[in-house]
Amino acid sequence: MDPAGIDHVELCTDQPDRLVAYFRDGMGCTARPVGDPAGGGRVLLAQGDIRLLITPGSADDSAARYIERHGDGVRDIAFGVADAAEAYATALRRGGQSVAAPAVRTLPDGTPGLVAVVAGPGDLVHSLVQRLEPAPPASRDGALLTLIDHVAMCVPAGELAPTVEFYSRVFGLQTIFEEKIEVGDQAMNSIVVQNRHTDITLTLIEPDTSRAPGQIDAFVADHGGPGVQHLAFLTEDITVAVPTLRDRSITFLTAPDSYYPMLAERLPHLEDLISPLRELDVLLDNDHWGHLLQIFTQSRHPRGTLFYEIIERRQARTFGSGNIRALYAAVEHDRLTAGAPDRK
Repeated sequence: MDPAGIDHVELCTDQPDRLVAYFRDGMGCTARPVGDPAGGGRVLLAQGDIRLLITPGSADDSAARYIERHGDGVRDIAFGVADAAEAYATALRRGGQSVAAPAVRTLPDGTPGLVAVVAGPGDLVHSLVQRLEPAPPASRDGALLTLIDHVAMCVPAGELAPTVEFYSRVFGLQTIFEEKIEVGDQAMNSIVVQNRHTDITLTLIEPDTSRAPGQIDAFVADHGGPGVQHLAFLTEDITVAVPTLRDRSITFLTAPDSYYPMLAERLPHLEDLISPLRELDVLLDNDHWGHLLQIFTQSRHPRGTLFYEIIERRQARTFGSGNIRALYAAVEHDRLTAGAPDRK
Protein backbone atom coordinates (compact mmCIF):
# COMPACT_ATOMS: atom_id res chain seq x y z
CA MET A 1 0.00 0.00 0.00
CA ASP A 2 1.22 3.47 -0.86
CA PRO A 3 -1.30 6.08 0.34
CA ALA A 4 -1.01 9.51 -1.23
CA GLY A 5 -2.36 12.53 0.56
CA ILE A 6 -5.17 13.23 3.00
CA ASP A 7 -8.36 13.12 0.95
CA HIS A 8 -10.46 14.63 3.73
CA VAL A 9 -10.86 14.76 7.50
CA GLU A 10 -14.20 14.11 9.22
CA LEU A 11 -15.11 15.95 12.42
CA CYS A 12 -18.10 14.77 14.46
CA THR A 13 -19.94 17.36 16.53
CA ASP A 14 -23.19 17.96 18.35
CA GLN A 15 -22.91 21.67 17.47
CA PRO A 16 -22.61 21.50 13.66
CA ASP A 17 -23.89 25.02 12.96
CA ARG A 18 -21.32 26.50 15.32
CA LEU A 19 -18.45 24.46 13.86
CA VAL A 20 -19.45 25.21 10.27
CA ALA A 21 -19.61 28.93 11.10
CA TYR A 22 -16.17 28.75 12.72
CA PHE A 23 -14.56 27.39 9.56
CA ARG A 24 -16.72 29.24 7.05
CA ASP A 25 -16.87 32.70 8.61
CA GLY A 26 -13.63 32.51 10.60
CA MET A 27 -11.20 30.37 8.66
CA GLY A 28 -12.57 31.36 5.25
CA CYS A 29 -13.67 27.94 4.00
CA THR A 30 -16.45 27.47 1.50
CA ALA A 31 -19.33 25.36 2.80
CA ARG A 32 -21.73 23.12 0.92
CA PRO A 33 -24.26 20.57 2.19
CA VAL A 34 -23.51 16.96 1.34
CA GLY A 35 -26.38 16.27 -1.01
CA ASP A 36 -26.49 12.48 -1.35
CA PRO A 37 -29.32 10.54 0.38
CA ALA A 38 -26.96 9.56 3.20
CA GLY A 39 -25.92 13.18 3.77
CA GLY A 40 -27.62 13.36 7.17
CA GLY A 41 -26.97 17.07 7.55
CA ARG A 42 -23.26 16.74 6.80
CA VAL A 43 -21.43 19.78 5.44
CA LEU A 44 -18.22 19.86 3.41
CA LEU A 45 -15.85 22.72 4.14
CA ALA A 46 -13.08 23.39 1.64
CA GLN A 47 -10.17 25.79 1.17
CA GLY A 48 -7.19 25.17 -1.09
CA ASP A 49 -6.57 21.41 -0.87
CA ILE A 50 -8.23 21.17 2.57
CA ARG A 51 -11.50 19.24 2.82
CA LEU A 52 -13.24 18.95 6.19
CA LEU A 53 -16.42 16.91 6.52
CA ILE A 54 -18.61 18.09 9.42
CA THR A 55 -20.86 15.28 10.65
CA PRO A 56 -23.55 16.06 13.25
CA GLY A 57 -24.39 13.53 15.92
CA SER A 58 -27.84 13.20 14.40
CA ALA A 59 -26.41 11.94 11.10
CA ASP A 60 -26.07 8.31 12.19
CA ASP A 61 -25.74 6.12 15.27
CA SER A 62 -21.96 5.79 14.96
CA ALA A 63 -21.50 9.58 14.98
CA ALA A 64 -23.73 9.85 18.05
CA ARG A 65 -21.71 7.14 19.83
CA TYR A 66 -18.45 8.87 18.94
CA ILE A 67 -19.64 12.19 20.38
CA GLU A 68 -20.98 10.50 23.52
CA ARG A 69 -17.55 8.95 24.14
CA HIS A 70 -15.28 11.77 23.04
CA GLY A 71 -17.20 15.00 22.52
CA ASP A 72 -16.42 16.94 19.35
CA GLY A 73 -13.46 15.44 17.53
CA VAL A 74 -11.83 13.94 14.48
CA ARG A 75 -13.28 10.53 13.65
CA ASP A 76 -11.80 9.87 10.19
CA ILE A 77 -8.52 10.79 8.52
CA ALA A 78 -9.17 9.60 4.96
CA PHE A 79 -6.18 8.60 2.85
CA GLY A 80 -6.16 8.83 -0.92
CA VAL A 81 -5.22 5.56 -2.65
CA ALA A 82 -4.87 4.42 -6.27
CA ASP A 83 -6.77 1.15 -5.70
CA ALA A 84 -9.06 0.97 -2.65
CA ALA A 85 -9.71 -2.77 -2.97
CA GLU A 86 -6.00 -3.56 -3.11
CA ALA A 87 -5.19 -1.12 -0.29
CA TYR A 88 -7.94 -2.60 1.89
CA ALA A 89 -6.77 -6.18 1.24
CA THR A 90 -3.18 -5.18 2.01
CA ALA A 91 -4.17 -3.44 5.24
CA LEU A 92 -6.08 -6.51 6.44
CA ARG A 93 -3.26 -8.83 5.42
CA ARG A 94 -0.91 -6.71 7.51
CA GLY A 95 -3.12 -6.99 10.57
CA GLY A 96 -5.46 -4.03 10.14
CA GLN A 97 -9.08 -4.39 11.22
CA SER A 98 -11.95 -3.88 8.81
CA VAL A 99 -14.63 -1.29 9.48
CA ALA A 100 -16.21 -1.33 6.00
CA ALA A 101 -15.40 -3.33 2.87
CA PRO A 102 -14.83 -1.51 -0.44
CA ALA A 103 -18.00 -0.01 -1.90
CA VAL A 104 -18.81 2.69 -4.42
CA ARG A 105 -19.99 5.81 -2.60
CA THR A 106 -20.69 9.43 -3.35
CA LEU A 107 -17.82 11.38 -1.82
CA PRO A 108 -18.52 14.53 0.21
CA ASP A 109 -17.71 16.74 -2.80
CA GLY A 110 -20.31 14.92 -4.90
CA THR A 111 -17.96 12.83 -7.03
CA PRO A 112 -17.99 9.00 -7.02
CA GLY A 113 -15.35 6.96 -5.26
CA LEU A 114 -14.52 3.43 -4.19
CA VAL A 115 -14.14 3.61 -0.42
CA ALA A 116 -13.06 1.11 2.25
CA VAL A 117 -12.54 1.83 5.95
CA VAL A 118 -9.89 0.46 8.32
CA ALA A 119 -9.71 0.97 12.09
CA GLY A 120 -7.06 3.24 13.57
CA PRO A 121 -6.07 3.86 17.20
CA GLY A 122 -9.01 4.09 19.59
CA ASP A 123 -12.16 5.12 17.75
CA LEU A 124 -10.26 6.83 14.91
CA VAL A 125 -10.74 5.29 11.47
CA HIS A 126 -9.01 5.69 8.11
CA SER A 127 -11.11 5.66 4.96
CA LEU A 128 -9.21 4.52 1.88
CA VAL A 129 -10.52 6.67 -0.96
CA GLN A 130 -10.08 5.81 -4.61
CA ARG A 131 -11.53 8.63 -6.66
CA LEU A 132 -13.35 7.39 -9.76
CA GLU A 133 -13.56 10.93 -11.11
CA PRO A 134 -11.20 13.85 -10.43
CA ALA A 135 -12.04 16.03 -7.47
CA PRO A 136 -13.40 19.47 -8.34
CA PRO A 137 -10.40 21.76 -8.91
CA ALA A 138 -9.23 23.50 -5.76
CA SER A 139 -9.32 27.26 -5.90
CA ARG A 140 -6.46 29.10 -4.22
CA ASP A 141 -7.82 32.54 -5.06
CA GLY A 142 -7.99 34.37 -1.76
CA ALA A 143 -7.19 31.18 0.18
CA LEU A 144 -5.35 31.82 3.43
CA LEU A 145 -4.92 28.10 4.12
CA THR A 146 -3.69 25.67 1.48
CA LEU A 147 -3.48 22.13 2.86
CA ILE A 148 -3.27 19.97 5.98
CA ASP A 149 0.40 20.11 6.95
CA HIS A 150 0.17 17.47 9.68
CA VAL A 151 -2.14 15.88 12.22
CA ALA A 152 -1.10 15.61 15.88
CA MET A 153 -2.40 12.63 17.86
CA CYS A 154 -2.09 11.86 21.58
CA VAL A 155 -1.96 8.28 22.87
CA PRO A 156 -1.84 6.89 26.41
CA ALA A 157 1.51 6.17 28.04
CA GLY A 158 3.09 3.02 26.67
CA GLU A 159 1.16 3.13 23.39
CA LEU A 160 3.50 5.30 21.31
CA ALA A 161 5.75 2.50 20.05
CA PRO A 162 2.82 0.17 19.19
CA THR A 163 1.03 3.03 17.40
CA VAL A 164 4.12 3.84 15.33
CA GLU A 165 4.49 0.15 14.53
CA PHE A 166 0.83 -0.02 13.49
CA TYR A 167 1.14 2.84 11.00
CA SER A 168 4.37 1.42 9.63
CA ARG A 169 3.07 -2.12 9.26
CA VAL A 170 -0.47 -1.43 8.01
CA PHE A 171 -0.04 1.76 5.95
CA GLY A 172 3.69 1.82 5.20
CA LEU A 173 4.37 5.13 6.98
CA GLN A 174 7.96 5.63 8.11
CA THR A 175 9.48 7.40 11.11
CA ILE A 176 11.12 10.68 10.10
CA PHE A 177 11.65 12.40 13.45
CA GLU A 178 11.56 11.59 17.16
CA GLU A 179 12.37 13.36 20.38
CA LYS A 180 11.67 13.65 24.09
CA ILE A 181 10.33 17.05 25.12
CA GLU A 182 10.60 18.31 28.70
CA VAL A 183 8.35 21.13 29.86
CA GLY A 184 8.93 22.03 33.50
CA ASP A 185 8.23 18.93 35.55
CA GLN A 186 6.30 17.34 32.66
CA ALA A 187 7.70 15.38 29.72
CA MET A 188 6.40 13.72 26.58
CA ASN A 189 7.73 11.50 23.83
CA SER A 190 6.99 12.30 20.19
CA ILE A 191 7.52 10.39 16.95
CA VAL A 192 6.57 11.71 13.51
CA VAL A 193 5.58 9.27 10.75
CA GLN A 194 5.13 10.13 7.10
CA ASN A 195 4.26 8.45 3.81
CA ARG A 196 6.65 8.15 0.89
CA HIS A 197 5.06 11.07 -0.96
CA THR A 198 5.50 13.27 2.18
CA ASP A 199 1.88 14.44 1.96
CA ILE A 200 0.59 12.47 4.98
CA THR A 201 2.31 13.41 8.24
CA LEU A 202 1.21 12.26 11.69
CA THR A 203 2.81 13.57 14.88
CA LEU A 204 2.27 10.96 17.61
CA ILE A 205 2.70 11.93 21.27
CA GLU A 206 2.59 10.04 24.58
CA PRO A 207 3.11 11.32 28.15
CA ASP A 208 6.18 10.33 30.13
CA THR A 209 4.78 8.77 33.30
CA SER A 210 8.10 9.11 35.11
CA ARG A 211 7.35 12.83 35.31
CA ALA A 212 4.39 14.81 36.64
CA PRO A 213 1.04 14.37 34.86
CA GLY A 214 0.54 17.00 32.18
CA GLN A 215 -1.50 18.06 29.23
CA ILE A 216 -1.12 14.84 27.25
CA ASP A 217 -2.44 12.88 30.23
CA ALA A 218 -5.30 15.40 30.48
CA PHE A 219 -6.11 15.05 26.78
CA VAL A 220 -6.30 11.25 26.98
CA ALA A 221 -8.54 11.47 30.07
CA ASP A 222 -10.80 14.21 28.72
CA HIS A 223 -11.02 12.75 25.22
CA GLY A 224 -11.60 9.24 26.55
CA GLY A 225 -8.62 7.53 24.92
CA PRO A 226 -6.26 8.21 22.03
CA GLY A 227 -7.25 10.76 19.43
CA VAL A 228 -6.43 13.84 17.39
CA GLN A 229 -5.23 16.82 19.43
CA HIS A 230 -4.81 19.31 16.58
CA LEU A 231 -4.91 19.81 12.83
CA ALA A 232 -2.17 21.98 11.33
CA PHE A 233 -3.09 24.07 8.28
CA LEU A 234 -0.35 25.36 5.99
CA THR A 235 -0.38 28.99 4.89
CA GLU A 236 1.82 30.77 2.40
CA ASP A 237 2.13 33.93 4.54
CA ILE A 238 1.34 33.75 8.23
CA THR A 239 1.80 37.50 8.68
CA VAL A 240 -1.19 38.01 6.39
CA ALA A 241 -3.21 35.01 7.61
CA VAL A 242 -3.14 35.76 11.34
CA PRO A 243 -4.41 39.37 11.24
CA THR A 244 -7.08 38.34 8.75
CA LEU A 245 -8.22 35.44 10.93
CA ARG A 246 -8.24 37.65 14.02
CA ASP A 247 -10.44 40.13 12.17
CA ARG A 248 -12.82 37.21 11.59
CA SER A 249 -12.93 36.49 15.36
CA ILE A 250 -10.52 33.53 15.40
CA THR A 251 -8.74 33.65 18.77
CA PHE A 252 -5.19 32.41 19.30
CA LEU A 253 -3.07 31.38 22.23
CA THR A 254 -0.63 34.06 23.38
CA ALA A 255 3.06 33.38 23.89
CA PRO A 256 4.49 33.73 27.42
CA ASP A 257 6.16 37.09 28.16
CA SER A 258 9.57 35.43 28.28
CA TYR A 259 9.27 33.79 24.87
CA TYR A 260 10.54 36.55 22.58
CA PRO A 261 13.55 37.67 24.68
CA MET A 262 14.58 34.01 24.92
CA LEU A 263 13.95 33.57 21.19
CA ALA A 264 16.32 36.44 20.39
CA GLU A 265 19.01 34.68 22.41
CA ARG A 266 18.28 31.28 20.86
CA LEU A 267 18.05 32.48 17.25
CA PRO A 268 20.05 35.71 16.99
CA HIS A 269 20.48 35.30 13.22
CA LEU A 270 16.69 35.67 12.82
CA GLU A 271 16.43 38.84 14.91
CA ASP A 272 14.93 40.85 12.03
CA LEU A 273 11.92 38.52 11.98
CA ILE A 274 11.24 38.56 15.70
CA SER A 275 9.81 42.04 16.21
CA PRO A 276 6.93 41.79 13.69
CA LEU A 277 6.13 38.26 14.88
CA ARG A 278 5.95 39.44 18.48
CA GLU A 279 3.13 41.80 17.54
CA LEU A 280 1.20 38.80 16.17
CA ASP A 281 2.13 36.26 18.89
CA VAL A 282 3.55 34.04 16.14
CA LEU A 283 6.19 31.52 17.20
CA LEU A 284 9.45 31.07 15.26
CA ASP A 285 11.79 28.10 15.03
CA ASN A 286 14.40 26.76 12.65
CA ASP A 287 16.04 23.51 11.60
CA HIS A 288 18.83 22.45 9.23
CA TRP A 289 16.76 23.35 6.15
CA GLY A 290 15.10 26.64 7.06
CA HIS A 291 12.66 28.08 9.56
CA LEU A 292 8.97 27.88 10.32
CA LEU A 293 6.36 30.13 11.84
CA GLN A 294 3.49 28.80 13.96
CA ILE A 295 0.49 29.90 15.97
CA PHE A 296 -2.22 27.87 17.70
CA THR A 297 -5.89 28.63 18.18
CA GLN A 298 -7.70 28.57 21.48
CA SER A 299 -9.82 25.46 21.72
CA ARG A 300 -13.54 26.09 21.34
CA HIS A 301 -14.54 22.46 21.78
CA PRO A 302 -16.63 21.49 24.82
CA ARG A 303 -13.90 19.34 26.38
CA GLY A 304 -11.01 21.51 25.19
CA THR A 305 -9.53 18.52 23.37
CA LEU A 306 -9.12 19.85 19.83
CA PHE A 307 -7.49 22.98 18.48
CA TYR A 308 -5.83 24.11 15.26
CA GLU A 309 -2.42 25.29 14.14
CA ILE A 310 -1.53 27.76 11.42
CA ILE A 311 1.97 27.09 10.06
CA GLU A 312 4.17 28.65 7.41
CA ARG A 313 7.21 26.70 6.27
CA ARG A 314 10.21 28.54 4.89
CA GLN A 315 12.03 25.39 3.79
CA ALA A 316 11.83 23.91 7.31
CA ARG A 317 10.98 20.22 7.43
CA THR A 318 10.52 19.60 11.15
CA PHE A 319 7.83 20.64 13.65
CA GLY A 320 9.03 23.50 15.83
CA SER A 321 10.20 21.46 18.80
CA GLY A 322 11.87 24.59 20.13
CA ASN A 323 8.39 26.11 20.40
CA ILE A 324 6.79 23.25 22.33
CA ARG A 325 7.58 24.79 25.71
CA ALA A 326 5.95 28.06 24.65
CA LEU A 327 2.93 26.25 23.26
CA TYR A 328 2.39 24.19 26.38
CA ALA A 329 2.85 27.19 28.65
CA ALA A 330 0.20 28.97 26.59
CA VAL A 331 -2.15 25.98 26.63
CA GLU A 332 -1.72 25.59 30.37
CA HIS A 333 -2.44 29.28 30.95
CA ASP A 334 -5.53 29.07 28.74
CA ARG A 335 -6.71 25.90 30.49
CA LEU A 336 -6.29 27.35 33.98
CA THR A 337 -7.86 30.72 33.20
CA ALA A 338 -10.78 29.18 31.29
CA GLY A 339 -11.25 26.34 33.73
CA ALA A 340 -10.58 22.70 32.96
CA PRO A 341 -13.32 21.15 30.85
CA ASP A 342 -15.82 18.90 32.49
CA ARG A 343 -15.11 15.24 31.86
CA LYS A 344 -18.02 13.24 30.55
